[in-house]
Amino acid sequence: MQDAKHIRRQRLKLLLIFVIFAAPIIAAWGMVELRIGIPDRHTAHGTIDPALPMLNEWPLEQRVGSDSQQDAWTLAFDCSQACEHRKDQLWRLHRALGKDAPRLVRLRIGGDTQPLPGELTSEWEHLPPWREANAVWLLDPVGRPALAFSPHMETKYLLEDIQHLFKVNPQ
Repeated sequence: MQDAKHIRRQRLKLLLIFVIFAAPIIAAWGMVELRIGIPDRHTAHGTIDPALPMLNEWPLEQRVGSDSQQDAWTLAFDCSQACEHRKDQLWRLHRALGKDAPRLVRLRIGGDTQPLPGELTSEWEHLPPWREANAVWLLDPVGRPALAFSPHMETKYLLEDIQHLFKVNPQ
């Protein structure tokens, strides 16, 4: 009688060990097959605008291209209205990147000529048809437009998109 209880207890322990190790595998399989608890995708807050030309084709007084800083993304922004507030927000965004801050260069188009730290300045030669006042554009290290942001986009959403792009595009 004692041996039968002992054997049942040992079998129960073995069964529990199998359940403990099999449960995560079964749960993962269920998540994949039933699409439960898995985000479908990361949605960018900015938009992709195929009509935007490369940075070296922008009508800027001073040519700013990928040669200004090798392997750096460019955050270009039109500074025509409420410029002081917007350039301060984007300076803080740049600082919030932490160790990834050197991977980004800010290009302010318009506004006063005194640049903030880490900022390049330029002026429009003429206003292109795709330009929107106070808009922000993120360009890859080659100068191709990656995302365009509306003038009213909150800075935290810009930061999320930049961090995501840096994560999926390591140095």
